[in-house]
Amino acid sequence: MEQETKSMSLIQHLEEFRKRLITCLIAIVVTSAASFLYVEEIRYLLIRPAGSLELIYITPPEALMANIRLAILSGIILAMPILVYQFLAFIMPALYKNEKKILFPIVIAMLLMFSVGIAFAYTIAFPFAINFFLKFASEDLIPMFTITQYIAFVTQFLLTFGLVFQLPLLFLVLGMMNVVSAPFLRKNRKYVLLVIAVGSALITPPDVISQLMIGGPLWLLYEVGILLVAIVQFRKRRRREKQE
Repeated sequence: MEQETKSMSLIQHLEEFRKRLITCLIAIVVTSAASFLYVEEIRYLLIRPAGSLELIYITPPEALMANIRLAILSGIILAMPILVYQFLAFIMPALYKNEKKILFPIVIAMLLMFSVGIAFAYTIAFPFAINFFLKFASEDLIPMFTITQYIAFVTQFLLTFGLVFQLPLLFLVLGMMNVVSAPFLRKNRKYVLLVIAVGSALITPPDVISQLMIGGPLWLLYEVGILLVAIVQFRKRRRREKQE
């Protein structure tokens, strides 16, 4: 099977990589600078799920550095379409036609599921979690979060859910590589459900509705992953049967 494009020397590959890396860095710098102009609005969006929570800073440069880090993180997110395009443009010439057909949908699905995960965490999971932690406050115990600690907590929380929502795609890739099978995932379903139930109970109020709002989508992701693995392995068996 021949490549669609002519082979490039190592120097040419490195030169192209350097150009695309510079393009990515410029995009991040521009979007980060634009984000810094609206950093107060961005910070407000992160604080809003916590209600009337007030943040503090305990060292002179802490607020400025926290704003800079928040602007850079926002800049990376805004520049993501450019970063993904540069990545695909760099590796696509080295791929075969069938690999190109698989890669593009997977990348689009990853971005979509990552966005859905962050949206789910921001609108549903994080408000439950932060309100749960704030319930430990009392007359003798006043919640006073520094801006650095709060931003680190909320960004890690959102990014974690963004990654968790990649679970079906991870199962799909592992199924294509024959690392996991649908029967194996079904066999271990009860352990996964136990982990989801315990985690949902820890970060939500003690009522079934709240726990289902968190645990339900996570369980659904697991079931979708099993379905994708089953479909992939079924197609593999069909292809082997046709070849025999």
